[in-house]
Amino acid sequence: MQGNGVYLDYAATSPLDGRVLQAMLPYLREPAGNPSSLHSFGASASEAIEEARGKVAAMIGASPEEVIFTSGGTESDNLGVLGLARANPEKRHVVVSPVEHAAVRECVASLEHEGYEISRLAVDGHGRVDPGDVESALRPDTALVAVMWANNEVGTVEPVEEIAQVCAERGVPLHVDAVQAAGRLPVDTGRVPLSTLALSSHKLYGPQGTGALYVREGVRLAPVVHGGGQERGLRSGTENVAGIVGLGEAARIAGLEREQRVRHERELRDLLIAGVGEIPGVHLRGHPEERLPNNVHLTVEGVESESLVLMLDALGYAVGRGSACASSGHKASPVLLAMGIDEGEAFSAIRITVGKDTSREDVDGFVEAFREAVGRLRDLSPVRQG
Repeated sequence: MQGNGVYLDYAATSPLDGRVLQAMLPYLREPAGNPSSLHSFGASASEAIEEARGKVAAMIGASPEEVIFTSGGTESDNLGVLGLARANPEKRHVVVSPVEHAAVRECVASLEHEGYEISRLAVDGHGRVDPGDVESALRPDTALVAVMWANNEVGTVEPVEEIAQVCAERGVPLHVDAVQAAGRLPVDTGRVPLSTLALSSHKLYGPQGTGALYVREGVRLAPVVHGGGQERGLRSGTENVAGIVGLGEAARIAGLEREQRVRHERELRDLLIAGVGEIPGVHLRGHPEERLPNNVHLTVEGVESESLVLMLDALGYAVGRGSACASSGHKASPVLLAMGIDEGEAFSAIRITVGKDTSREDVDGFVEAFREAVGRLRDLSPVRQG
């Protein structure tokens, strides 16, 4: 990877696996046919896409025909939310959790501007939705429910299976953002009766700029991107063959290595939590047990998160300030506010996420650097806290 030091921001993006790169290279070096063309170059590209489609489907327990390729998790969330809503224009009510990724939140806000009525669910102090609240919010005119599988900031895993059963019993479509969950949790669309599910390649050690949307057989979607009718008419535009091949290979490897990766990440996560937990005024956020195996989300009394991230970077450790897609604006995280964390404390949050290539030495070094950075920033603070 580019950059210096130890990378601990895998929730933002993961490095491209060398095996994935090798699978992509033939489609980057050689003349690439348009998959819609009838000649042999086009047929070869189309065949590669269908092979990748099968690999992605296998990772989530789906059939290949239920996988639509997109430009990434954000587009997949957009197609899932807007597609479900606009396919049923007579229904004008949407139920959504307040801890969704911005790609879902902003789509719901757009629907609200169009006149849809929005029911925003509550979450507990760990960021978890109560399936009973989902059931209570459903109405005859509910077009869809949107609840993510695992939160991209605090790492909390939602009770998606129970929520999916509630929605299925009432005949209401459910969209699930599984960008952080896929490859780490047992995501199985055969067991969980959801309607659409968003995936992202670059969270699976695949290339950036590629994603997928699972669409259960029989579920109707209205397209968001219009044009040549590719991807069953749901996502027009010439397919990114090399990127799709990379996603397929990343999905195949993730399926094979998931249990091994999870054991490794959980061990390092717990070691990290234990290490930073010895520092006064450092608080773990998110569910203590029902959380992603690689996620450590902290609030740090007396320290502003941006300063902490920059100082840790100077000490050789790259971590995140929350959602990478929302960290450019100086606003408190809606996820933390929904969990009942006050705005001042929300500005002290950082996210550390380990990956398959992280070592115990990396974590030990980070804990020492974190201790040093917190101490130095507290000493510099005009108002000492903690």
